[in-house]
This record gives sequence, structure tokens and C-alpha cells, in this order.
Amino acid sequence: MRHYISFLLIVLTTTLISCRQDFEFEDSTGNLEFSKETVYLDTVFTNIGSSTYTLKVYNRSNKDIKIPKIQLGQGNNSKYRITVDGMMGQDNDGNGLGDGKIFDNVELLAKDSMYIFIETTIDYAEFANPEAQYLYTDEIQFFNISGAPQTVDLITLVKDAYFLFPKRDSNGSYENIPIGDDEIYGFYLDHADPNNGDEYHWTNDKPYVIYGYAAVPTGETLTIDPGAKIHFHANSGLIVGNGATISAIGALSTYDTDGTILVDNEITFESDRLEPDFSDIAGQWGTIWMSEGSTGNFDHNTIKNATVGLLIEHNAGTINIDNTQIYNCTNYGILAKTGTINGQNIVINNCGQAGLACSLGGDYNFTHCTFANYWPRPNQTPVYIDNGTTDFPVNLTAANFTNCIIYGSSSYGISLKKLNNSGITFNYNFRNCLIKFFDFGQFQNNPLYPIANTADYPGCIIAKTSMTNKPDFLNPQNNKLQIGEDSAAKGTADPATAAGTKDILGNDRTATSWDMGAYNFIIFE
Repeated sequence: MRHYISFLLIVLTTTLISCRQDFEFEDSTGNLEFSKETVYLDTVFTNIGSSTYTLKVYNRSNKDIKIPKIQLGQGNNSKYRITVDGMMGQDNDGNGLGDGKIFDNVELLAKDSMYIFIETTIDYAEFANPEAQYLYTDEIQFFNISGAPQTVDLITLVKDAYFLFPKRDSNGSYENIPIGDDEIYGFYLDHADPNNGDEYHWTNDKPYVIYGYAAVPTGETLTIDPGAKIHFHANSGLIVGNGATISAIGALSTYDTDGTILVDNEITFESDRLEPDFSDIAGQWGTIWMSEGSTGNFDHNTIKNATVGLLIEHNAGTINIDNTQIYNCTNYGILAKTGTINGQNIVINNCGQAGLACSLGGDYNFTHCTFANYWPRPNQTPVYIDNGTTDFPVNLTAANFTNCIIYGSSSYGISLKKLNNSGITFNYNFRNCLIKFFDFGQFQNNPLYPIANTADYPGCIIAKTSMTNKPDFLNPQNNKLQIGEDSAAKGTADPATAAGTKDILGNDRTATSWDMGAYNFIIFE
């Protein structure tokens, strides 16, 4: 039996050895195929690393091949870095690590493929020119024994910017801003910063990139010019302190006949991730925080992809918000806590909790606004209002909505929470508004809502089912909230309020277009 087992082991070993064949690689003749002919690395700010982009390389032949050399066209001087099939390439600076520039004798099996990962970090100053941006290009070269190398182009748009960030002291500690009994990673703006000049005046000659929270202290005013672009890093934002002011007054942009922007005069607040994949991702930065006692004016602004677009707390003066769009916030578009707001032509959409939250009382007046909420998950609402909590009751002096559209993907456009406290006011009024409110019986006797209460909803149109009184938005999931000619909001605004005003695009409201919401109706193509 022992001899039989030994015989089987010998036969098995011999079989395995005889089946093994060493790979023989032939030099590439240049018949590689690629997933892309050009890799666009989108836009990067100077000295900020890009995302990682992918190129796939295919060997469609029946032969195992060896690519004599893969390299960047500018060699070791290239501002790109590549990783080829997990390898970092030649070590040219002697640190024991590959530089991601040049690769020798890269093997690729028959009918197989490999990945190349591409990144870049570019110093704008090395290629300075009169413009605020330029294209940086290179190529990946795949050498072969048949002739000229095959190539894949690399293209990156590079932008110069003003960078604002906390300074480090001699002990290596970074600046922080006191917030009550706590601190937050941030810094106060400077009238004479050695690199940026007057940081209380943000211009439109190049973008601003903010790290941490930029703070406007008591007695100071931050002025932002039309067309300025403000980009926040993760966990960053802007704080306007007690007794401080922000003046973010943009202007109407101009467009050609196909809707392309010719002159962009909007002030835009968004993240510093410029890749298209991040253009509509919520929660990439913190908030614009109007702290207690601050004042401000916002006109022709776009605020997008924040945690909370505008956080407004216990304001001594009025916050004026006009012609402003707020999109894609993980929590709220506007969260006001005992705030005082006058708003006209505001558009809010896609917020995880509420588009507009008027919390802890306050004084609010909104005219011709579109408060939508098409957040892809439930438990969200376009408009939420309360007058505090049992432990902290606050008067809701006014919450007036005139000629507004309040609609979304959930069943209820509004959510009202009134304290059972006779000493605390809860004054609200919706006039000539289109409001979604699908009641399934539970609100028939609730005096807060339009099913049982018409006195606080004069001239309102209530969408009680999915088939009636629809706003006819162009594409609400993608923040296109223009209304069509079949909209229930068309021609149903209060003329006394609408007459003599313009919509958010600068179009006159006339007797033929006294429409609810921020937009006059259009005919969809």
C-alpha cells in the first residue's frame, strides 16, 4: 500500500511539471487598444492634487507581449504621474520609490488588459500667463518595435486662485476661532494679507479657495463682487460674526440663444472639487453661517453642495436674500433660528431635511419663491416652520409666503409645528401659493393646514393628488425648476404683488405672466 501511494505521488508530480509552461513574451508591435484616446483630468486649482483617473490598455492578440517602454511624453519633467499595473516606474531621485514617469519592459498577457492610473499636481506660477487659467497637456507613450509609439493624450485645465487658510504660529499650532466655549478650525480675514491683499474684498479676477472657516469679525464688512467664485474645502465655510456684515451682490448673467452663459455675473459658493462627478454631490463643505447679530445682503447668488446652505441665527438686523439659488444640501437649504429674512425670487431644491426651515420663531417674508424638495429619500419637506420648543418658546412674529410654489417628492409641501402655549405667537400666512398637500385623512380637522383652514391660505391652490394642480417643472431632479405652460402656477399669482417685478432671470412680470414662483412660465421645447 505504501508503494502504491508513493507511485501516485510521483505520477501526480510528473503530470503537474509536464503541464507547466514558462511564459514567453514577444516585443509589442504596436497593436494595443485603449479605453480612451484622450484622458481629460478636468479642472484643478494650482498646487492642489487632482482626482485619480483611469485608462485601460488591452492586448487583443493571442500572444503574450512586452511593451519596451511606457512613459510620459515630457519624461521626468512632466507634471503628470502614472501608475502602470500597480507599478510606480523608475526611481530617478534615489528615494527608493518610483516617480511615475518612465516604465521599462511592461508585460501584458494575451487577451488581457491592465490599468493605468493618472494624477497631476501643477503649480500655476510655473506656466504664468495673463489669463487666470490655461490648458496643461502631455501624453502617455507606448513604445514598440514597429515604429512610432502609440499615444494617449492627457489634458488638464489649471486655474490660479486666492488661497485663504489658517496660519501656523511658531509652535506649529494653527489658528482657531472661538465659538462660545469651544473653538473651530478657522481664521479671521486680513485687510493686508501679504499674499492676498485685502481679504475683506473678494473680486472676480480669480477664484477663492477656503480652508477652514473664514470669519468676518465685529464691525467688519465682507464685500463680494459680481461674478466671484468661492470654493470651500471639506469641513470649511464662512462665518459672519456678531455686528459684522456680508454684501454678496451679484448681477444677472447674460446668455446666448441656446442658453450658454456669455457673461457669468452670479456669485457662486461651492466646493473645491471641480470634477463633473462632484458637481451635484451634497455635503462637500459646511455652511455660510450668519451668527447672532450679523446682517447681510445676498443677490444673484448660487449656493450648492453644502451641509447647510445658509445658517441664520438670532439676527439683530434683516437678512435680505434675492434672486438666489440653493441646491443639494445634506440638511437644509436655509436654516433660520429666530431669524429675520426678506426673500424674493429664491429657489431651493434637493435638501435632506428641509429646503427652508424657519425654526425657533422669527420674522419671515418670502415673495415669488420656489421651495421645492426632490431629495431622493423620504422624510424631507420643502418648508418647515415652528415657534420653538417647550423649554425654549419663541414668538413667530410672521411667516408670510406670497406667490410661492411649495412642492416636492414627499406628500406634504409644508410642515408646521405650533406650541400649545397661549403666550407665544404663531403668525403665518400663505397667499396665492401653489402648495402640495396630499391628505389621507389625518389633517381634516387640523387648524394649521389648508384642508381645515382656508383663512390663512387666501388664493392658494392646493395640490391634493398627483394628478391635479401640478407645477409642471422642467426637470426638478436636476434643479431645473422653470414652469411650463401647463403649470397650475401659471397666471395665478396675486397681481397686486407681482406687478412691476421681474423673475429670477430678469423677465418682466406682466398681466400675461403673473405666475407663482421664481420663474415666469416658458414653453418647453
